[in-house]
Amino acid sequence: MKEQLSELRRLAAHAENRRTETGIPRVAMVQGAIPEHELAAVYEPMVNLILQGSKSMSVGGQTLHYDPATYFVMSIDLPAAGVVRGSSSGEPYLAVSLTLEPTRLADLLADLPNSADRTGKESGFSVAAVTPELLDTWVRMLRLMNSPADIPALAPAYEREILYRVLQGPMGWMLRDIATPDTALARINRVVQRIRLEFARPLRMEELAEDAAMSVSAFHRHFKAVTSLSPLQYQKQVRLLHARTLLVAAGHNVTSAAHEVGYESPTQFSREYARAFGMPPAKDAARLTTDMR
Repeated sequence: MKEQLSELRRLAAHAENRRTETGIPRVAMVQGAIPEHELAAVYEPMVNLILQGSKSMSVGGQTLHYDPATYFVMSIDLPAAGVVRGSSSGEPYLAVSLTLEPTRLADLLADLPNSADRTGKESGFSVAAVTPELLDTWVRMLRLMNSPADIPALAPAYEREILYRVLQGPMGWMLRDIATPDTALARINRVVQRIRLEFARPLRMEELAEDAAMSVSAFHRHFKAVTSLSPLQYQKQVRLLHARTLLVAAGHNVTSAAHEVGYESPTQFSREYARAFGMPPAKDAARLTTDMR
């Protein structure tokens, strides 16, 4: 696997310290020290492969660590905080990712035998050991950056193979569940999408539980199992992350950002913001803006 990783590092060497498009649909890469406010974000469903260095991801009260010996799968949108580190020998952090597209997963599953194997797990994110077969597919995928004319014909096949390799691994159940409409994971995902769209509105647990076709108590239990957060904690983190973007990127003041994301009290907003990010919103936004410059 060392040779495969070495080639992947060479192919991704021109990545920047932000999401860098590769020209291949849904495939991106990143390198170096990523701005702090971009590491604390709502992460989209993806397969993420570390090529150099390491990363920690914290979701709710759970923190996962991964490096070039592992890969990370997130099957639903989750608010998380990340920390990246270079390698022990000084090379910068380097990673590639494939954004998950549910329709492509469903098409692949339609061509595979039904699996009756159920693990009883419900988490929407996890880490597993990388395999030579998975790395080999990633090598062929990233080589397409050097032959763009081949991308339309070959990228869909390589994407399908990456998904297939993940399906064969210990997190295959997660991809199966997210693409199968009646599983608990898929039903919680429908609620997650609603909260993401309507995060500024008050939540009514009865309505969300009805959307998930669960009792209120079962809904709370499944939601926490999938996201490591309660529905209200999920909404709060989405609100605060969106407010941070408004303060840093859109130039909103504290009061307007608070109201925009659904807080009636700017004081409560400032208190919860400081608890989440370590300092009051105006001070945090000024620090991040200075760092970006």
